[in-house]
Amino acid sequence: MAAVTLSLAYASPAGLARSPAKDKDKPIRAVRWDEDRPGCTFSRSDDGKYRYGLWAGEAGVTVSVDSQELEKVHRRHEPFFGVLVNVRYRGQDTLELGLENVSLEFVKHFQTVQPALDPDAFAQKIQGDADELDHQTAREVEKHPEKKDEKEAYMRAFQKDSAQLIEFVTKNSLRPARLGPGNPETSGWVLFSVSSQWIGGWKRQEELILRLPLDGKVFEFPFKLPPTPGEVMLRKRQ
Repeated sequence: MAAVTLSLAYASPAGLARSPAKDKDKPIRAVRWDEDRPGCTFSRSDDGKYRYGLWAGEAGVTVSVDSQELEKVHRRHEPFFGVLVNVRYRGQDTLELGLENVSLEFVKHFQTVQPALDPDAFAQKIQGDADELDHQTAREVEKHPEKKDEKEAYMRAFQKDSAQLIEFVTKNSLRPARLGPGNPETSGWVLFSVSSQWIGGWKRQEELILRLPLDGKVFEFPFKLPPTPGEVMLRKRQ
């Protein structure tokens, strides 16, 4: 997996965060995960997650990806791709964590870049879809009363799944935070929509790049699902 640590990368429309307006024309330093570089770690846990860790300066980010995430995406009635992100800060000042420019690039799908979903807006969409199904079911039952049990059973199952997903998104999503000596760590899920005309069926092996702006840099995590046997998949590093 080709990677360059502590290289310079110019912000682009393809998902890199930009600096404040006064510095918008300046390059933003990108730090990219590479298992052979200092400050980078990889491990595989018993719960089926691959964990990629990257330290740069006083900030460290760990990204956990479910090895079966691709299979799970389209089994959800609200399809999304999720990664678990942990951010740590060991400095003595404060570090602002913002999420507005976090993105995921689907490399083999025309390098499509999807921004992170806003958890509150996503929860509202889930609830809206559940409400619409409720109204639709009522209309269909009125027209076809003989299908009442079938339609209402599906609606109840859908609403149950929706309620569970809303609870998960609301309680477990990564949120903006101010880290410091008294609050050095935060974690949560970051979700990305896979609804795009450029994202079709999954390839045999997908290549993705997660980008997270932090501390004046962009932390980049290139990874593959599933990893190539013989590469990081079979090696644990702490």
